[in-house]
Amino acid sequence: MIAYSKLLLPDTVLADIAVTSKKALLNQLAGAAAQAHGLDAKLIASALADRERIGSTGFGGGIAIPHAKPAGLTHVVGVFARLASPIDFQAIDELPVDLVFMMLSPPDAGADHLKALAAVSRRLRELGFVAKLRGAGSPDALYALWTGDEARDAA
Repeated sequence: MIAYSKLLLPDTVLADIAVTSKKALLNQLAGAAAQAHGLDAKLIASALADRERIGSTGFGGGIAIPHAKPAGLTHVVGVFARLASPIDFQAIDELPVDLVFMMLSPPDAGADHLKALAAVSRRLRELGFVAKLRGAGSPDALYALWTGDEARDAA
């Protein structure tokens, strides 16, 4: 099982952010990752845009998992955002997106990248968990939802 506390920091969980386009969203997520991990926001945003040109990472149900492999990382990291209002993400089901888990991996992180992507995807297919994410009141509550099982498992 993946430890979400290794992917997410409290500062990389955002609630009710207001954006009006996919590009604006990716730029904001890139900025959050850059600030938290000492990376270049423009490099991250460019890598995400390049990946989105291959095909949308909006996988349905109002959820997207944009991901990229920019230089400068030593391990897989993430930024989770709940949007104030859903935006068009060219998702497979054509529904607008309001929950986004951006994942960044080192360029050489083949298996680690795929394992993390699969774990996040599985978690975001759990309807009860998704409902809790949509109903959480704060970034702290969202972070607790992502990492709460780990705390219980360690106790």
